Amino acid sequence: MSIFKNLFGRNTNKQENNRLDIDALLAAPNSNNSIIELDNYIAELCSYGDKLEKLTSPQKTFFFNQNLEREINNGGFNQFFFNSSGDFAHETITSLQTIGANKTSAILQHAMDQFPGSKVPKDRDERQEILQQIESVANDTWNELDQEFYKYEDNLHELNIGYVKENRKSF
Repeated sequence: MSIFKNLFGRNTNKQENNRLDIDALLAAPNSNNSIIELDNYIAELCSYGDKLEKLTSPQKTFFFNQNLEREINNGGFNQFFFNSSGDFAHETITSLQTIGANKTSAILQHAMDQFPGSKVPKDRDERQEILQQIESVANDTWNELDQEFYKYEDNLHELNIGYVKENRKSF
């Protein structure tokens, strides 16, 4: 169940066939709530990343971007790489570039450069083993990059909303 639905009652942005009414969502007065609702809808649609094949390409872009932002704001780059969001680190570079978040993409790339050969394993167990080996050195860099991320030199909120508007038919 979505946060928006829990907080505000019946979700008025879903149509009868359980598809998101993207136009109503984008017209809502609080775009932050719209981002949260869309994020929840897409996460549920793809079983939180386990069934990405259910998503359109624009939905995947949004999903990867939201995973990054959620994890960094909750626990930084270490958490991003530790959790399942790290499965999509390389795809997230592309998704950020797709919406024009090039500064954020560069920050993520720098964080990924802490891995041997700048390769973040898709396999979570393998990635967590590497994290144990590198985090004593990498955490200092990641903490600095967390602070760079928090500056929001790319307005991820506006960039993501703009991207959704441009690709509304794919949502």
